[in-house]
Amino acid sequence: MNRDAPAPAWPDDWVHGDPLTPPAIWHRPGLALAFNLECAGCVSRAVPWLKRLAAKVGDRATLLAVHTAYGHKAYPRDEVVPRLQYYAGTFASLPFPVALDLDGSWAAAAGAEGTPHWWVWAADGTLERSVYGSQENALTRLAYVVEGWGVDLDG
Repeated sequence: MNRDAPAPAWPDDWVHGDPLTPPAIWHRPGLALAFNLECAGCVSRAVPWLKRLAAKVGDRATLLAVHTAYGHKAYPRDEVVPRLQYYAGTFASLPFPVALDLDGSWAAAAGAEGTPHWWVWAADGTLERSVYGSQENALTRLAYVVEGWGVDLDG
């Protein structure tokens, strides 16, 4: 990951929860997940992991998800939004905001390798890490970061 690369434009299409400002003004660490509802690893491992993290982290970090078409079939907005709102609000009851990257351009600009893909920001808004995947090795790397925030995922 090139830490000197400029950050991509911040998502501006929020479909669940309150819109978030860019990381540079959070003043706490943060984690973003790019996912797709048609991605088995996303809905079976990545999103549930982020939801468990949200229960542990409280207000010590900013968490969000971005539904992206990157690497997947792009559907019209009127087909994606109702499904995404149902998933985020009713089915999964996600406690963090969800943005929509309808054409996959945000994820591409952010350097996603596919879905799920994670980005970690330091409290000063600096992009610290980019992690692809939801298998145990990817989630372990993310857990190390979160432990550095003082969050005990096992407790």
